[in-house]
This record gives sequence, structure tokens and C-alpha cells, in this order.
Amino acid sequence: MRRHPRRGEAGGRQVTVPSAKGAAVGRRIGIGLMYGFWKPRVLGAWRVPASGPVILAVNHAHNIDGPMLMGTAPRPVHFLIKKEAFVGPLGSFLEGIGQLKVDRESTDRNAIGNALGVLEQGGVLGIFPEGTRGDGDFASLRAGLAYFAVRSGARIVPVAVLGSTARRGRVVKALPPLRARVDVVFGDAFDAGDGSGRRTRKALDEATVRIQGKLTAHLENARRLTGR
Repeated sequence: MRRHPRRGEAGGRQVTVPSAKGAAVGRRIGIGLMYGFWKPRVLGAWRVPASGPVILAVNHAHNIDGPMLMGTAPRPVHFLIKKEAFVGPLGSFLEGIGQLKVDRESTDRNAIGNALGVLEQGGVLGIFPEGTRGDGDFASLRAGLAYFAVRSGARIVPVAVLGSTARRGRVVKALPPLRARVDVVFGDAFDAGDGSGRRTRKALDEATVRIQGKLTAHLENARRLTGR
């Protein structure tokens, strides 16, 4: 898939932004795989703004959560994915479908520039705000989500993926059972900033607190709604 060069955020370095066409192909593949192997139940997809920059903030309890969102979101998604996944043919595939490689152990300025580029072009950025797979309860948020939201002005849509860890499959134990139901619940879009336009460390810390409150409340509501 063609990637468009743009001027990066890190000292004017040249970075690349994946095209929307790549993510659109990834969405079609995700739809086929997720609905082919499992039974996603999608609630509130209409809450995702139909156009303009959006950040989907997703809880992360299972490796399938990202692909599940790619196949159920109403718009193509560019996910920030750990660089360790970009190995061999899988790495080429992920780049081809518009996903973004990020080094979680450092300040990855190329990844930051690419992610901001997606938002500047009015695209959808997918983020696991907890940084890594865990309990999927939004208990610990990294500041990256607040930075991208405040810096770009993009609205955040909280997403709860529930049921991916409920049972193990018989054939592949690392995956949910075939045809198992997985719930994907989209919440109301919100602004992370306080309206002042500040991007100071204090402003980002305050935004992170606001975001965590919104995400946690959405997750609790999604659990009540689905009975998970």
C-alpha cells in the first residue's frame, strides 16, 4: 500500500503516514476474519463521528482485541502496535494495511509523527491507552493518549471489548472458541482538553485524569449493558 511522505514532528525529519486505502483494506480483512470465526455483537457504533480525526481508546485484555475492533469499527483504523510484532511477513502485512509501528521503551518520535499525521489527515487512530495487554480495566493510563488528543484536537471515543478472555478455544487455546460472542461497545465521543488549548505537562496530566474517568465509566456501563 502506498504511504504518503510528510514533514514529521521531530525536528523536521521526514516521516511517512500510511494511506487510508491501506487501513480500508485492513478493515475488510478484519470484517471477514472476525465475523467468519466469531460472533461480534457491536453496540453504539453510531457514536463514532462519521468524519474528521478520531481516537479510539480501547481496553486491552487479549491479542484479538485490536483485530476485533478493526473488523467492527465503522471506519478504517490505524493502530499503534508494538514494534516487536513487525517481524518478517507479519511486519510487511501490518505496514501494508496501514498500521503504525511504535517502540514502547522509548520516545518514538517517528511513531508520534506518523500518528499525528493520521489525525491531521482526518483519519482514525486506534490506541491501547494502558500501553500493553493486561486486565483490560483502564487502571493505568499512559500519557500518550492525552498528548495525541490535545495536540491534534481529535475527539476520543472509548471502546470496550468484552468476552475475548471469557473462555479458551478447543482448537487454538490462545484464541476465544470459534463462533463465541465478543461484545464491542462504543461510547460517546468527548474532548480531552479543558478548552484552554494548553499543552503543558500539567495540562496533559489533568487531561489524562479526565480521560481515565471517562474510560472507566464507559467500561462499567458496557459491563452492565452486556452482562459481562
